Amino acid sequence: MLYGRKDFEKMTNHQYDYIKGLNGHFEIALYVDTFEEVDASFRRTVENGATPVLEPTTESWGQRTCYIADPEGNLIEIGSWNKPYEEKDS
Repeated sequence: MLYGRKDFEKMTNHQYDYIKGLNGHFEIALYVDTFEEVDASFRRTVENGATPVLEPTTESWGQRTCYIADPEGNLIEIGSWNKPYEEKDS
């Protein structure tokens, strides 16, 4: 999924300020099936050189999410509703 910055801020009801080195032009969102996979994916990507932006957090709306940045400063979200992708909207 790709979100425009203003669309994402409106959706989450939060304004985001990007730290130096992050471009914030777009975000790539990746889904994993479990909360544990969010945590493990965050650790693994940071160990392999990704820049940590937001450590795994369970949001008030029930999603566990984290953010990393690739070497060009693009934001990548890894998130889960703690159920398989096919069942996440049910």
